[in-house]
Amino acid sequence: MSMTDPIADLFTRIRNGLMVRHSKIDIPSSRMKIRIAQILKDEGYIQNFRNFEDSKQGILRVYLKYHEDNPVITGIKRISKPGRRSYVGREKIPNVLNGLGTAIISTSSGVVTDRECKEKGIGGEVLGFVW
Repeated sequence: MSMTDPIADLFTRIRNGLMVRHSKIDIPSSRMKIRIAQILKDEGYIQNFRNFEDSKQGILRVYLKYHEDNPVITGIKRISKPGRRSYVGREKIPNVLNGLGTAIISTSSGVVTDRECKEKGIGGEVLGFVW
């Protein structure tokens, strides 16, 4: 079965794993998903992640993070979708929950956070919000 939106699948698996209190989730791997997982780890939303090679495309294992038995990620939302892409210029970088959340943006310099976009002065496609 082909998947039309693998990033939405990543966000949905994270959201579902947090709702049922799993310690880890497995996702089919890609370079974009690995970079998003790296951003989530750097921002403190997940504990860790590992990429396992197999005969197909590989598996990305994400270790979810909880604080006092509550998920650290309270919300994760896909913004740019295959049917409706969302692009922003450098002057309109979104601010998620007045800076308490993080926007994940795909730019010409790779996949970065909203803070890195503001520092570099670049815009791009808004992949999603995490808070």
